Amino acid sequence: MRTRTVALLAVVALAALAALPAAAQDAKLSVCVKSPTQAYVFVDGRALGDGTQHGIRLAPGSHEVAVYNYGYKPFRTTVNLAAGEKHRIDVNLEPIGGTASAPWGRIQIEGGGHHAVLLNGKTPDYLVGHADEFNHDIIWKQELIVPPGKHHVTLIRDGRSTYETDVDVAANQRVIINAKSGSSKTTDWPRGAKLSNLPRFKAGIASATVAVLPVTIGSFAATPPRINCEDSSRLAWQTSEAVEAWLNDDKVETDGEQLVTPLATTNYTLTAAGPGGRVTQSATVDVNTVVEASLSVNPSEIRYRKIGDKVIEHGTATLTWSTSNASTVTIDPLGPVNASGNRTVQPEPRNQNLGPVNETIDYTLNASNKCGGSATRTAALRITGSIEPIPEVVLQSVFFPTDYPDQRNPDLGLLSSQRRGLTLLATGFKKYLEYDPQAKLVLEGNADERRSVEYNRELGQRRSAIVKQFLVDAGIPAANVETATYGEDRNITRDDVKQLEAANQAKAPRPRLSNVRGNWLAHNRRVDVVLRPTSAASLRYYPHTSDDASILWQVPKPARSVVEKNQ
Repeated sequence: MRTRTVALLAVVALAALAALPAAAQDAKLSVCVKSPTQAYVFVDGRALGDGTQHGIRLAPGSHEVAVYNYGYKPFRTTVNLAAGEKHRIDVNLEPIGGTASAPWGRIQIEGGGHHAVLLNGKTPDYLVGHADEFNHDIIWKQELIVPPGKHHVTLIRDGRSTYETDVDVAANQRVIINAKSGSSKTTDWPRGAKLSNLPRFKAGIASATVAVLPVTIGSFAATPPRINCEDSSRLAWQTSEAVEAWLNDDKVETDGEQLVTPLATTNYTLTAAGPGGRVTQSATVDVNTVVEASLSVNPSEIRYRKIGDKVIEHGTATLTWSTSNASTVTIDPLGPVNASGNRTVQPEPRNQNLGPVNETIDYTLNASNKCGGSATRTAALRITGSIEPIPEVVLQSVFFPTDYPDQRNPDLGLLSSQRRGLTLLATGFKKYLEYDPQAKLVLEGNADERRSVEYNRELGQRRSAIVKQFLVDAGIPAANVETATYGEDRNITRDDVKQLEAANQAKAPRPRLSNVRGNWLAHNRRVDVVLRPTSAASLRYYPHTSDDASILWQVPKPARSVVEKNQ
């Protein structure tokens, strides 16, 4: 029996020894409230009690300590406690000025002991006192005076809610609630009509009065109240007696401002809450979603002319546009552009086939914003003109009568049939110069083998010179015509003549063909025409069917009078 007792005592002793280190590691905190002595102490959000709290056991580490009393600025601090440490905090709360004024009613709380009383909220910021300060109406008043209206009363102690109820307090009435039974009743409170301005907190030996001020919103406005899409407005507000505030559903400071960029007209609601109640106020930001836009083109018509592969004339126009309240602006077919501006455009016809040009190009401006606003504008540009083939330049060699032009008559010898051919050449070449202004006609003068080499070269020079003068007189710039002389150096052969006669559609009379030498000489009294830079050369077909062919072909030198008559 004794052995069992000893063993049991040993187990108990070991258990006690095992528990000692854990207890020894706790820290102890004392919160000494100097003023006001009725203030309530919270540690880590737990309502511990009113007045000074000694020997609060806490695990080592960081802890949040707060002391509240209505009418005073809260005291909040963080303490870091080591194992076994004893720590003391002395608190003197700073009073808040201002007084409460009628109308008001009264809440009386019975059976609540010293539990903390929270009014209209669940955090320590909503503390108005403890239940023992508001529990009777005898000579020494212990009263909670509140603005008329609905109020939510919560009693808490040691981190938990012990009692909650909603009360509707009318002016100059007293609502008595019993935290133990849950009952409540309302009576008249004539004293309320006699009271004037009251301090927020007043306490005596056996009395206490807490006069809760109503929560108000002094101002709440949007500046500017009307904005364009994606612009910002500044919301600014001020509250009084609020401990919390929300802008729509977001928590904000009780006094503050915020930039907002709504994409539609938006109503903002500010809610301010405190022990004195909850109030709301609204401000509207009106969003202008309308997009303004304009688009014009000047001139409204341009010219376009293309010859072959070269654009000869290509007019330009200027697009000018402006938009407001738009974030995205495009012009089809240009693509994205700035909100306002101008741009030179030079469109080509879509149809590149030969023929006249008459098309309309539409430029379409689309402007929009993120708020759903949009605008579309169109400007039309007409293109007129033509697309032409490369002009044909008819190159035919120019033939001369024997020994013309001579030294005495350098302007004589260009017969009418050859003039007609040169007129056709000049007409085509002037058009060709529109295609290639740098083109040139090279006139190569030739003579048959009769006379000396030097004489024939001078004769070839006179022939190319008279042809050039004719072309210049027909309107071709002199700079676009060059001359050269070869005399008899480049005489074509009799075989060449034979091949030319076979291909020539203007067939020669038989007598001329029979006179091989005379026909050969006639083919070499000529000016060849070469087009630069293409190097296309004139055809050397003899004009057998022309009305003056017999004069051109005649082997002896024709009389001056005959040449003059046929020139």
